[in-house]
Amino acid sequence: MNAIALPFRLLLRHRLLLMQTVRQEIRKRYLGSVLGLAWLIVHPLLFLGVYAAVYLLIFKVRFQLFDSNEYVLLIFCGLVPFLGVSEALGAGVGSVVANASLVKNTLFPVELVPIKELLSTQGLQVVGTLILVVAIGFVRGLSPTMLFIPVIWLAQLLFMAGLLWILSGLNVFFRDLQQIVGTVILLLMLISPIAYTLEMVPENLRGIVAANPLSHFIFCYQSLLMLGRWPDPKNLSFVLISGPVLFVIGHAFFSRLKRVLVDNV
Repeated sequence: MNAIALPFRLLLRHRLLLMQTVRQEIRKRYLGSVLGLAWLIVHPLLFLGVYAAVYLLIFKVRFQLFDSNEYVLLIFCGLVPFLGVSEALGAGVGSVVANASLVKNTLFPVELVPIKELLSTQGLQVVGTLILVVAIGFVRGLSPTMLFIPVIWLAQLLFMAGLLWILSGLNVFFRDLQQIVGTVILLLMLISPIAYTLEMVPENLRGIVAANPLSHFIFCYQSLLMLGRWPDPKNLSFVLISGPVLFVIGHAFFSRLKRVLVDNV
């Protein structure tokens, strides 16, 4: 029981230090560019424009449930969490190697390094979700189910934290892992349900879609935001269980590995 509570206690105990380093990372990431924090709005809108053009203008996708404006918002429901995950993976997998000075700093818990990168990338998803909620409010109206979105996002953060603890630790010894993850992100963009709902997937293909962990999160976001209903129980159960479980497993893995990290970064 103590091992389960350990990662939660770690973040709670060092929350002020973590918040300070996250703020510094966000400043370094955005404030040195021409557009600065405006990239938090421009980035998802650029991706949305490309997706909308491909599916509406080139593929000419049409569905009875949605008109063109609603379909664009449906795409945004999947695109925003995908960008949140891809940004976190891109920054987090190589975080231990890239922050060697922090890893060797005995005053800074090495476990916080991947978490710092994870939290500093979440501005994109937070701003994108707020834009999406406002847009859905104008087009379809707000739904009470939207109030459950923070719970899904918290489960997503726990899932990603556990995953990054595992991957960033392994990347110290297998540096090719960072390149492999970059390729996986591109594949996830193709196979994730960014532009379709669970009902649009044929029954015989749903098992393949379910093999992608990100699909469960996206389907939950679509249901709560766009469809105004509770997610499919299988997707919701996966999200609420896998997040805390992987968080605990990832911390246990990283804790065992951290003894040899300093000598290898």
